[in-house]
Amino acid sequence: MAPQTASTAEELIALAKDLKRRGWKFVGPTTVYAFMQAMGLVNDHVVECVVAEDVRQARAGFRVPVTV
Repeated sequence: MAPQTASTAEELIALAKDLKRRGWKFVGPTTVYAFMQAMGLVNDHVVECVVAEDVRQARAGFRVPVTV
């Protein structure tokens, strides 16, 4: 996603709908987006942000855990 975009997208809407279908009560596209930001799945820091480079480096160093 581009920096400073709106907090909704087709994928977020679809995921929120699927979670509601599965019984989640308080969830919508904005909540899903906020969760994705908090988990580091979305990095929408603008280049001028004081932590943008730190976040970029942390994301670059992340390795998906291997499951057996």
